[in-house]
Amino acid sequence: MVLLTGGGTGGHLFPALAVAEELGRRGHPVFYLGAEGGLEARLLPTTSLPHALIPAGKLDRSALRPKEAWKVLKGLLAARALLRRVRPKAILSTGGYAGFPGALVGELAKVPVLLHEQNAKPGLAIRLLAPLAKGLALSVPTALPPWMARKARITGYPVREVRHPQAEAKARLGFDPKKPLLLVLGGSQGSLELNEKLPPLLKPLGLPVLHQVGERWVERYRHLEGEAYRVAGFVDAPLAMSAADLLLARAGAGTLAEAAFHRLPALLFPLPASLDGGAQAANARTYREAGAAELGDYGRLAKQVEGLLARPEPYREAMARLSPEGAAKRLADWLEEYL
Repeated sequence: MVLLTGGGTGGHLFPALAVAEELGRRGHPVFYLGAEGGLEARLLPTTSLPHALIPAGKLDRSALRPKEAWKVLKGLLAARALLRRVRPKAILSTGGYAGFPGALVGELAKVPVLLHEQNAKPGLAIRLLAPLAKGLALSVPTALPPWMARKARITGYPVREVRHPQAEAKARLGFDPKKPLLLVLGGSQGSLELNEKLPPLLKPLGLPVLHQVGERWVERYRHLEGEAYRVAGFVDAPLAMSAADLLLARAGAGTLAEAAFHRLPALLFPLPASLDGGAQAANARTYREAGAAELGDYGRLAKQVEGLLARPEPYREAMARLSPEGAAKRLADWLEEYL
């Protein structure tokens, strides 16, 4: 039995689900431990994956609030009871506040724990769990203290490994296959900042644009639609990235991993560090330093778009070097070392 734990957001949940699928194909029983109120609370009941949801307090970067501290304690007690019942031989934690209780209880019970860090800057849960963990799987090359680096391997971030021919993908989405397509993504929920700032800058360029504004913002931005500018609440990422010639997006780990798999050059607009502790800024810096992306600049966006569309190959090649292809298999291989 392998226990998978992590969630709260899609960035933590979806890599674990990809590994669960790979382990299932290999015949290993899997159990998922998630958090009440996280994204997994909505998605796991729609799957056949055995699972449980427990309280999980949010680990604050600066202070632990009393209400959240109580949730952390309740989560640890619930995780201990669950581990006594399912008795896993190994645990994979993909981090986030949902991935902390089960992994910590497992470590204290001497169960081998493997951690997966999606971002270029390790989150608080991963940093707290790392001292007792058997290994640390990284999505991208990451600067680590020596004691953490000795436990680390670069495995990549598991994504849906589906590609479509570009002309076919553009046609399926209703765009002219002969024209370059810009894809705007603000994460699964959409980005109010990108929704407000990018359309006035992109529409004058006269290029086809597919803009994922987020389900909650669709009606608010419906007025943007025209012959070349399309608005969607949510897009099928493999199809959209197969069709696109340039991505304009936040710098979430999942979005960047998918872009790397599709060899898609990107202009990045990371969240401010005050909102995510600097994780997206670190992701964007990693991809920029690798030559795979540029930091978006609203003041000279037109020139940036023109430049990347005119010379995409170096960015495509750099994205290919960062591609997470085979990440779920590599993580499953590592877990099998403990089974």
